[in-house]
Amino acid sequence: MKKTKILYWVFTGLFAFVMLGSSIPDIWVIPQAVEGFKQIGLPAYLIPFLGWAKLFGVIAILTPGFPRIKEWAYAGLIFDLLGATYCVFSAGKATMDWSPMLIFVVLGFASYFFYHKKQEVASLTEHGNQKYPQVVLS
Repeated sequence: MKKTKILYWVFTGLFAFVMLGSSIPDIWVIPQAVEGFKQIGLPAYLIPFLGWAKLFGVIAILTPGFPRIKEWAYAGLIFDLLGATYCVFSAGKATMDWSPMLIFVVLGFASYFFYHKKQEVASLTEHGNQKYPQVVLS
């Protein structure tokens, strides 16, 4: 359980840091974000919306409880990263412009995987370490 929790928090902390780091410039609509959106052919009015969505997603994955909201937050953040990667790739940018974003996708998937692993371990501990219910034959 301890190893699973540590890995969960390492991956989740890194993923949250990356997503929070990308949400703040979007919320503030800094010129570099506007220029980046122009280069890949997206409208600038999406920038603050995506920034706030990422911020709320980060809050959701870091807040204890609320499993359904966490599921939606993970999905939204991963869709954001995959969509951004696809847009940069489709705009004809060099591989070095879009391929590092795949590292962040992997971080997100690792966080999600260990979130479920942590939930499973907690559930097993709660139910007496029995993965399957005992069948009593009389």
